[in-house]
Amino acid sequence: MPCPHPPSSPLCCRQQRTHRVLPLLTRLLLSATVTTLLVPLAATATERGDEHRAEHSAGALAEQHSGHHSGQHSEHHHSEHDAGGDGHSSSGHSSSGHSSSGELASGARFNPEVTVIFDGVYATEFSGHSRTPGGFDLPRRTAGHSHSSHAHGFTEGFQLRETEFVFQATVDPFFDAFAMLVVEDTGRIDLEEAYFTTRQLPAGLQLKGGRLLSGIGYINGRHAHSWEFVDRPWVNEYLFGHHGLQEIGVQLTWDIGDLQFGAEALQGDQDGPLTRYSGATGPHLATLFAQWAPSLEAQHSAHFGLSGGYGRSWEAAHAEREAQRWESGTSWFAGVDARYHYQPTATARGHRTITLQGEWFYRDITADYLGTQATGATESWQQDGLYVQAVYGIAPRWRAAVRAEALGLVANQAWHSGNADNGFAAFADHDASYRYALALTHQPSDASSIRSQLNYADLTAGKESIHDGSHHSDAWQFFIQYSMKWPHHPHEH
Repeated sequence: MPCPHPPSSPLCCRQQRTHRVLPLLTRLLLSATVTTLLVPLAATATERGDEHRAEHSAGALAEQHSGHHSGQHSEHHHSEHDAGGDGHSSSGHSSSGHSSSGELASGARFNPEVTVIFDGVYATEFSGHSRTPGGFDLPRRTAGHSHSSHAHGFTEGFQLRETEFVFQATVDPFFDAFAMLVVEDTGRIDLEEAYFTTRQLPAGLQLKGGRLLSGIGYINGRHAHSWEFVDRPWVNEYLFGHHGLQEIGVQLTWDIGDLQFGAEALQGDQDGPLTRYSGATGPHLATLFAQWAPSLEAQHSAHFGLSGGYGRSWEAAHAEREAQRWESGTSWFAGVDARYHYQPTATARGHRTITLQGEWFYRDITADYLGTQATGATESWQQDGLYVQAVYGIAPRWRAAVRAEALGLVANQAWHSGNADNGFAAFADHDASYRYALALTHQPSDASSIRSQLNYADLTAGKESIHDGSHHSDAWQFFIQYSMKWPHHPHEH
């Protein structure tokens, strides 16, 4: 097909070249990643004798009981549901980052340790129509995940949402390794995470590097099978992306008593809601977070967090009225999260446990027009989102959950300062969009769960009503989800 861009444009023919090269590069990247992880790990396991394995396992056991460094910020400190199944991240999220040294060390028994998790969903939208909440339909520089399916993110009927292949192991006394390959439905393969973590840095420090889920907030570092609801909270999806804030980069954490501090340098998604770029040198995104897990009585645990980040490159090019329009700007975000968990001393498989959880984030993007139609004009988004949820163990292995969430509650401005003569009519401030969910989860065993969920959404209008952001529509959805993993490892948190 002919290139739609002028010959002088840096985007000329890039799309055609990308369509030819990307599939090959993707296959090469996946092959190289798996080979890089598995071959050295297998060789390391072969070279190490039984004596070294025993010594290493003993060291790992001591590390697991070494106090705050390996446990204070780990998920077992937050004491999830006694059913022991879905409450925890398999990714080694930053809040449990240091515990990964102890957890992954068990891979010495079988190196690497492999787990398969599959997640199936039945979805139906029986009233109204789900779509992107008004103000959050950012222009995309390239094709991305579509949210145009009938049930918004889900197709109507049965679907195998994700099948996860998890590889984790102790590489040597200095490094652990983790990789997760995800098959979405029955086609697309994605390298969800692939990173190393250090084991022996001094003073409570740990370094993580590779493709990882950012340590911001609480839900961001947890995969779909560990959520209490079928779908991702709106604030995490629309402010950070379809997979949350998932990037290639490095993360440094420091544990000191009940506190953990973290900093990340991330490459920045080429077409994400925080950074997008057309050739600028990375990294493009930096984040900071702090987490506090106070020492409480045995039945109680709590977690409080602060997060923020800055994106230094936000660029896009669009073809409008046969002319190029460039945008260039920056972005920043800030947020808070909190979680409380109560587990009675005498409880049977999660019965009478209580979990309260919530997060709020604010995002600001400001971009300048650098094109031929409205040079000097600006484009801006100031938006926020939050969710709060509660989970109660109504019976052994049965949990009921309720969630309320909003986008644009404090601010939902998505507008241009150009004028109608140049074709850039200003967007009005949008009303907030709301969604409510009820879920019932049953865990027949620690390795399986079945969930039903009902959603109601009150959505404000989007681009179709740029002069008035007050029009609303609603939608009702129903889901049934099943999640299973094997083999089940009793040492997993």
